[in-house]
Amino acid sequence: MSAEIEALNEQIKQSVALLRRHLDWDVALDRLADLNNRVEDPDLWNDAAAAQELMRERTTLAGRMEGVQRLETEVRDAMDLAEMAEAEGDQAMVADAIASLKASAADAKRRELESLLSGEADFNDAFIEVNAGAGGTEAQDWAEMLLRMYSRWAEQHGYKIQLMESSEGEQAGLKSATMQVTGPNAYGWLKTEAGVHRLVRISPFDSAARRQTSFASVWVYPVVDDTIEIEINDADLKVDTFRASGAGGQHVNKTESAIRITHIPSGIVVACQTDRSQHRNRATAMGMLKARMYEAELQKREAAAAITEAGKTEIGWGHQIRSYVLAPYQMVKDLRTGVEKGNPDAVLDGGLDDFMAASLAARVSATRSEASASAQ
Repeated sequence: MSAEIEALNEQIKQSVALLRRHLDWDVALDRLADLNNRVEDPDLWNDAAAAQELMRERTTLAGRMEGVQRLETEVRDAMDLAEMAEAEGDQAMVADAIASLKASAADAKRRELESLLSGEADFNDAFIEVNAGAGGTEAQDWAEMLLRMYSRWAEQHGYKIQLMESSEGEQAGLKSATMQVTGPNAYGWLKTEAGVHRLVRISPFDSAARRQTSFASVWVYPVVDDTIEIEINDADLKVDTFRASGAGGQHVNKTESAIRITHIPSGIVVACQTDRSQHRNRATAMGMLKARMYEAELQKREAAAAITEAGKTEIGWGHQIRSYVLAPYQMVKDLRTGVEKGNPDAVLDGGLDDFMAASLAARVSATRSEASASAQ
């Protein structure tokens, strides 16, 4: 067996062993069996909230265990293929086996990182809010590019997306937009993207073709359900209605169905224009406000809050978490982790996994260091 194949096999086996330890496999098996039995209880849905929580736990646990078992099966199949190919001297088949092992190794590494997602809301869906910085059309176009980047990333990972609100720029792009991303661990992954993003390029809006620097901010907060109680006093709210912009039909655009809610004590502002019904838009906006307030509370309680807050400053020089340089050379660099990519087009088309993985690993390391220091 070639050294490359043996090395890949050993790497995956180590990841699988770590995943099994994180899951506490025997305990997880017993827990899944218990959850499966409880799902069969005809009285389960007498308490809808408890039933939903149970189903969510069961889906999460089953998904993680099935993922580990699938990895083990894929590796066995690839190793069998490699052994047969080398015995027959079929180099094309050997190459196929190596490609399969590399794909499994990448999947194992991602699952290994996901197993470290232990934050209170990491499994939740997420809201992504993008705001253009100073710079007019340039910054607004950059904000729209970022929203597309996160949309592509979400689609590539099988997540559902829904645009909750957007404010179009005067000439092009977006002043701001909020999108909901729905899927397992959406918040856990996307929270690493919060901060200021810097773009350097030859401006498509400048007739002199000069190089321009633009900034946009990205904030990420978890979608919360009714089991999490957030007290909001109606007297603290300012509610404004306005006409929805963009597609949606004549009714949406000619009536003030869109809602903007300002929480006066905190200054948090949310808006929703997804529905023709003002009532439903208000309900959705209240859910978004609840999520924002919950995320603010998480920041106070989680050890990773300092890292998150470091990015939430002025949208401009000295505060960016990542730079995207399209001219005079091509490079995307994360200023927190040092991860670099020489293909900005692939990154802007949703290729964010390496950046997210490095940032998540850094957060986990920082959390462990802080916990170790506190224990001393």
